[in-house]
Amino acid sequence: MKPPIACQLHVDETKLPAEIFERLSHRGAILKDRRRRREEAFENFGKPGRDPAELGSVMSSIAGGGVWAANMKLAQLRNHWDQVVGEAIANHSAVADFTDGVLTIRAESTVWATQLTYLIPQLTDTIRRNLKGLTINEIRVTGPAVGYSRKWARRR
Repeated sequence: MKPPIACQLHVDETKLPAEIFERLSHRGAILKDRRRRREEAFENFGKPGRDPAELGSVMSSIAGGGVWAANMKLAQLRNHWDQVVGEAIANHSAVADFTDGVLTIRAESTVWATQLTYLIPQLTDTIRRNLKGLTINEIRVTGPAVGYSRKWARRR
């Protein structure tokens, strides 16, 4: 004949019913709480303050502070670059990089890079005025990247 389960589990026989009942009681309380919250949600449906928030406002609250703020302002600068420098210059330049407060602008040619270099004080003022969360310490303008040249290959 098998010994009682309490002896097999090495548990005090007087505490075994209490442990089982406590576990079942705790689970019943959780289910009761879920049922109560479900009923409250159903009763409050459509009342003021219960409507879901729009996605744009939720994303604005998430991105409004913290690490995302500077990245969002930089994306806004890239998207509206033509409004900052004008349509003609925007067609020949773009925001290349922003690292440690240094904004790098890449121009299509050295002529456009020179034009942008003259505009740095105005660009700094415009960007600081319109994008208050973006701290710019310096603006660098670069010309086109030095590419592969085939001039040496034409020699005979």
